[in-house]
Amino acid sequence: MNSPNQPHPHSTFNVQRSTFDVPNSSFSSSPPLPPAVSCASIHKSFGTGEARVEVLRGIDFTAAMGDMTFLVGPSGCGKTTLISVIAGLLDATSGTVELFGTEVASLSSRDRILFRRKNLGFVFQQYNLLPSLSAAENAAVPLLAAGVPRSTALERAAHLLDRLGLGSRTKALPKILSGGQQQRVALARALVHEPRLVICDEPTAALDAESGHSVMELLSQTAVHPDRAVIVVSHDNRVFHFADRLAFMNDGTITKTESQTALQEK
Repeated sequence: MNSPNQPHPHSTFNVQRSTFDVPNSSFSSSPPLPPAVSCASIHKSFGTGEARVEVLRGIDFTAAMGDMTFLVGPSGCGKTTLISVIAGLLDATSGTVELFGTEVASLSSRDRILFRRKNLGFVFQQYNLLPSLSAAENAAVPLLAAGVPRSTALERAAHLLDRLGLGSRTKALPKILSGGQQQRVALARALVHEPRLVICDEPTAALDAESGHSVMELLSQTAVHPDRAVIVVSHDNRVFHFADRLAFMNDGTITKTESQTALQEK
């Protein structure tokens, strides 16, 4: 993967890195940070008795700050279930999940919502934009939910959309935006509140090779920086080279985890 401050040589977007990046020098003398995400012996089952299905089978998984970590594997292997458990949308049957040192399952329902609102950003496969809201209003939803004044929220959302190449489309409704433009609005919505963890579910699943590459380039340039972790769920091996680390899943387990450097040396 390219240096976080260098654009990919084949990038189709001219997007500057986040204005919230922290200079590397400020980290040079600091001790290593604990993992942003730490999962230990995660099991998740659905149903009871003879109908019980075990989807996750003792998952151990970590994601580091400053890295883009891929969860890869065939459809149905448990990737989406795992990120739902990580995000606190599903409770694990057993095992523990810690985000930034906080055990999510120990939080009350209200505190879990507040924790997720502050610390997590999602890029959904289907975008999930609200059809009656403009691009800027959709991107501003996390800020509005957190109580940020509407004018401030819309200003921040419009600024981010401009950085993502949509400065002239901030007032457009989703129905008149292209698929690629809608995806960039979804990315802006995931980043606008400066979360410490961004989770992307199959961001290239429905795209051709060139479009998928462009989306991952955009994600790499805008989402990854030293005080944020990014988890990407994918079974698209055309974009695996964007990962810093890859965790390979199959049948509810992680079979191996490798760094991009180790893969390239093979």
